Amino acid sequence: MSTAKIAITMEESLVSQVDRLVSSHIYPSRSRAIQEAVADKLHRLDRRRLARECAKLDPQFEQAMSEEGMGLEVEAWPEY
Repeated sequence: MSTAKIAITMEESLVSQVDRLVSSHIYPSRSRAIQEAVADKLHRLDRRRLARECAKLDPQFEQAMSEEGMGLEVEAWPEY
C-alpha cells in the first residue's frame, strides 16, 4: 500500500501520550501510532454507520421476506 506524507497539528498533551507509547515500544514510531489511531477511528465510524442502517430495517418484514424466500428454495435443495 502506498503512503502519503502529511503534516498535522496536535495538542502537546496528545503528542506526549503518543511519545510515551513509542518509548514504551508499543508503537515503532509516531507515524505508526497515529496511522493506527486514525484507521481504528474510521473503522468504528463505518461500524456505527452500518448499525444505523440496520436499525432502519423492520425485523418482522425481514423475517417474512426470509421465510418467503426459504419456502421457495427448500424444494430445490438436495436431500442428504
